[in-house]
Amino acid sequence: MQSPVPFLAVLLLAPAADGPALTLKHEKADPPAALAAPVRAVLPAGCERVGDADGAAVAEVWFRDEIPTRATEEQAKNGLTYRELPDGVLLGAVRFPKPFVDYRKQEIPAGVYTLRFAVQPETGDHAGTAPHAEFALLVPAAADPTADPVEGKALHKLSAKVTGGDHPGVMLLFPNYDKPAAPKLRAEKDDVIALALHRTVVAGGTKTGLGFALAVSGWSKTR
Repeated sequence: MQSPVPFLAVLLLAPAADGPALTLKHEKADPPAALAAPVRAVLPAGCERVGDADGAAVAEVWFRDEIPTRATEEQAKNGLTYRELPDGVLLGAVRFPKPFVDYRKQEIPAGVYTLRFAVQPETGDHAGTAPHAEFALLVPAAADPTADPVEGKALHKLSAKVTGGDHPGVMLLFPNYDKPAAPKLRAEKDDVIALALHRTVVAGGTKTGLGFALAVSGWSKTR
């Protein structure tokens, strides 16, 4: 289950060898008006604000409080992973006040985007590009009218609008097996920094918890 979060808590993550120092603060804030009404309806009235060392916002993340899965109640009892999430399920939304560099080292324009779950295809050109295959794909708010899951190929095309090319805009998901706690910034391999948090997920009639860790700084070293 999601743990209570102090609204004024500010955490500072020291920089990795070549990485930035970032701050984290939970803020009361309604989801951006740029999002479609059905999307705003399932998002909380509070975001995790990632800032730079000077306090300027890097990313503001609204992570959905309850996320549906395709798992059975029996699976939920044994513990869930990202792989029980439906393809294209809505995870949340993010606002970048200024251009953001994603995990593929692509520049993402400032703006508001939905975050949808996807698994990287097992093809040769993806080999060795990421330590994990699970991602949150960025979709422009104006192109995403529904809170329902979006089919894989359609999601890929929508996300490619972010970059203006053939590849989607991506934020890597690291496993988060930590015990439920307040959101925090966590240093990952290769100078990547992730926003780690827990959310409620729904399996059949059962609610349980699942940890997430969303890359908010750094990129693949193969790029």
